[in-house]
Amino acid sequence: MIKSFLFAALVTLTASASAMSLASKHAIVIDEATGKVLFEKNSSDIVPIASLTKLMTAMVVLDAHLDMHEHIVITEEDVDVFKFSSSRVPVGAILTRNTLLELALMSSDNRAAHALARTYPGGIEYFKQAVRNKSHALALRRTNIEEPTGLSPFNTSTASDLAKLAMAASRYPDIERITTVSGDLIDVGGSARHYHNTNKLVGDKNWTISLSKTGYTQEAGRCIIMRVRTAGRDAIMVLLNARASANRTADAISLHRFLMAERQQPVMAGLNIK
Repeated sequence: MIKSFLFAALVTLTASASAMSLASKHAIVIDEATGKVLFEKNSSDIVPIASLTKLMTAMVVLDAHLDMHEHIVITEEDVDVFKFSSSRVPVGAILTRNTLLELALMSSDNRAAHALARTYPGGIEYFKQAVRNKSHALALRRTNIEEPTGLSPFNTSTASDLAKLAMAASRYPDIERITTVSGDLIDVGGSARHYHNTNKLVGDKNWTISLSKTGYTQEAGRCIIMRVRTAGRDAIMVLLNARASANRTADAISLHRFLMAERQQPVMAGLNIK
């Protein structure tokens, strides 16, 4: 009787994963330790990735071992000419490279991300080559990144490739630290301004997040990458092209609950009940 009940529970849990309805058009969840795909939806489709790009920008800049305390001036070159998006970092502001990295990752500022690439040794073209080299090293075979912010619709990838990118980015202590704070007070041009993390789940007591990055453009929709710890294991979660932030958050919560329930499968399957 008990054995039958456990078998039925396992079948129900497996079915719930395949039947899960997400608003995001593309998704994948991977157990980091085993590499096992726990959930996927259209994970091999090549689509725009918006500001998820900034994780690659950060890795390439950190790989170059530049002086993170060097002061950099925001110029007209850093102003968005793709979408004409706003920025709370004015032209003429002088910020350290470390502060630009924080603004690019935590609050997803496009001028900060562009300034990081513009001041890469050799300039933008050398930055792009470094991105191509990094993509090759990480075996991101279906990823194309044309510029450092994600504003271009030609910055494309798949949910599967982005899971690899997230695992690589999580090995950088600076990226982990910056993307997992809910906000910070930053001096910009002599004025202290409060910047918030674009992922509202960061800081939520129900979540343990060790990597986070959101993205949005009209072409990409609402996107998110997270490395989360739940039920004693780390998992990579990628959600792409949700229509609204609320849909993206609801999808993330659904997958979080699934991860907590799915973790019970090995325990239940291993019980020796007669």
